[in-house]
Amino acid sequence: MRVISGSAKHLPLKTIKGMDTRPTTDRIKETLFNMIQSDIPGCRFLDLFAGSGAIGIEALSRGAECAVFVEQNSAAAAVIRDNLAFTRLAERGRVIVRDVLHAGAELAGEQPFDVIFLDPPYRKDFEPPVLEMLLKNGLADEHSLIIIEAALDTEFSWLEAAGYELVKYKKYKTNAHVFVSPKSNI
Repeated sequence: MRVISGSAKHLPLKTIKGMDTRPTTDRIKETLFNMIQSDIPGCRFLDLFAGSGAIGIEALSRGAECAVFVEQNSAAAAVIRDNLAFTRLAERGRVIVRDVLHAGAELAGEQPFDVIFLDPPYRKDFEPPVLEMLLKNGLADEHSLIIIEAALDTEFSWLEAAGYELVKYKKYKTNAHVFVSPKSNI
């Protein structure tokens, strides 16, 4: 796994051993960033269920103003810190070692994030409470783009009732990226 583009281009990234994280492949990461490249420069980026931090680090490498990484696994959080230091992006990254819902409460009151990426464990139904938390704590507004990495069979018919609209759906062989944004009339 490596940084695809930007100031840290081609630098390798560490991951933790075992199956506790499921890193996004370089090919899928490149496709994702090709789709959102105009949203990244100068943005505030939030990487939830951050794993190795590869997605947030890619955003920083491509010009995001800052990135907050939320990861409850302390070994994975240590890897994120190592990756930030190795890529020389640590001064623009902040790592929070907590579960996502508690971290959201900790971040409440901060300026909304421009781009939010969440890659929760598949088939555990984390998506509805996390999206609810983002609105409740003011971390997302109608200008925020939220990207959910999910299993292909993940159900999203509840989005509208939760105050979100589907912007785009990108299907891959084994998973999908679901692009959503809070509705402006909430």
